Amino acid sequence: MPSSQFVPKLATVLREGYGWSAFKDDALAGLTVAIVALPLAMALGIASGATPDKGLVTAVVAGFIISALGGSRVQIGGPTGAFVVVVFNVIRDHGYDGLVLATLMAGIILVIAALLRLGAWIKYIPEPVVTGFTAGIAVIIFSSQIKDLFGLSVDHVPADALEKWAAFWAARDTVRWDAVGLAALGLGIIIVLRRYAPRWPGFLLAIISTAALTVVLGLNVETIGSQFGGIPQSLPMPSWPEISMAKMSALLPSAFTIAFLAGVESLLSAMVADGMTGRRHRSNAELMAQGVANIASALFGGMPATGAIARTATNIRAGARSPVSGILHALYLLVFMIALAPLAAYIPLASLAAVLVMVAWNMSDAPRFVHLMSAPVGDRIVLLITFALTVLVDLTVAIEVGVVVAAVIFMHRMAEVASVQTSGAGLLSDDDVPEDAAQRADLPPGVDVFRLQGPLFFGVTHRLSDVLARTSAMPKVFILRMRLVPMIDVSGLGALRLIIEKYQRAGTAVILSGVQSQPGDILKRLYGPGLAQIHFAPDFPQALIEAQRLLAAPPTP
Repeated sequence: MPSSQFVPKLATVLREGYGWSAFKDDALAGLTVAIVALPLAMALGIASGATPDKGLVTAVVAGFIISALGGSRVQIGGPTGAFVVVVFNVIRDHGYDGLVLATLMAGIILVIAALLRLGAWIKYIPEPVVTGFTAGIAVIIFSSQIKDLFGLSVDHVPADALEKWAAFWAARDTVRWDAVGLAALGLGIIIVLRRYAPRWPGFLLAIISTAALTVVLGLNVETIGSQFGGIPQSLPMPSWPEISMAKMSALLPSAFTIAFLAGVESLLSAMVADGMTGRRHRSNAELMAQGVANIASALFGGMPATGAIARTATNIRAGARSPVSGILHALYLLVFMIALAPLAAYIPLASLAAVLVMVAWNMSDAPRFVHLMSAPVGDRIVLLITFALTVLVDLTVAIEVGVVVAAVIFMHRMAEVASVQTSGAGLLSDDDVPEDAAQRADLPPGVDVFRLQGPLFFGVTHRLSDVLARTSAMPKVFILRMRLVPMIDVSGLGALRLIIEKYQRAGTAVILSGVQSQPGDILKRLYGPGLAQIHFAPDFPQALIEAQRLLAAPPTP
């Protein structure tokens, strides 16, 4: 594979020529997306069980690196809602130091995935798995915000989804109506601006309005200042987390989940960006950037990061022309963090909860979920299983089971497509034309023909063996038509070999016609010396000519 797939898009842009006009467009786009990212980063930090400054650090450090090293011209990186559940669970079970180590491990996994050129493989994850998974995360994020939305007094919020809602219901008498009012106001501002002024920064205006109202009215509600003591005005110095084999072993499943989420969401975001810009991203360069960004985020005390679809779309709509906009977005956030940190203490948690409710709604992709409920039964099963396991059990289990069930359903469908049919001499081409069993009467005496159709893999080998085993009288020449077999695996080759050897032991000459490149390559590599005993023909008419020649040849001793 060419090494150019690891070249960052920033290098490509600079090589093509980058002028003042492009910089002005990127500077404005970067400012626009930074205004959107500022409240989101803090809200995601809190929702993840960390602190708001952790979200800001991630947006600054990882956002800078993802744009500087990534394979997309307009990708915006940072913390996203996809990580909320797994990060919350890691912090709960292993503390914040455990999250730092898990993020570091995930970054290393992503770098290895990039070096192994696995970027293109992400597209093979079935859509029902991705949709069910993200919809499940959206439900969990929404559930996690009920406490702050209603100002509930809950000493301990359970991790289990059903127990969590039971705890909220038990605390229903502790509702703070001032918190409810602030959350409703923030949510209303976001929804109205999205509907009537979509270019305005709804999230930021909602935060500013509710914070100002809290100060003016002297509302006694939970704020960033009362809950976390505010946020620092500088980036922390990088440092290594405490590393031990026992800790790494315990965190490995979470690290793989983080790496999976980072890889999938970043490449999905890059694909969305490609559709909006007409460009093409470099998937392995993007994975490499995600890996380096997560390593750096861990060293600076941040959280996991990936490409953010909504912020990337905002960047594009704001006129971004190169990765410089993403780099500037990170620098703007750093300036905001330094200059506005004291003011962040007045932001009410209820308004941040309103922001996360909108994040959850966007993540749920409800229209897509409803649309997939009209898909074939197998896809609906995968969607619902992945969704239910994400909400009720565990993210890692949901991904594993969803992919496995999707693979089993796919293999079942492929097995249904595959068939073994009788064929006749009346067909003098390998075109897909319905065949009449009566045509077998036109075959020369002593010749029998079968046609395989569809992939010949382990899921259909029993069908091949069952159908061909029904033949009782052995012909002098046996033609097996394979033009409609696009691929064959080791199990399929084993079943094919048994059939061929069965005929050869009876003294029957075997002709394979129309063998495609992949099955032919597998035959050459794994069949060995036995190929010398098989006759090959490029198509069915040539196979019939070869059969006539073999019939006329003297018998082999």
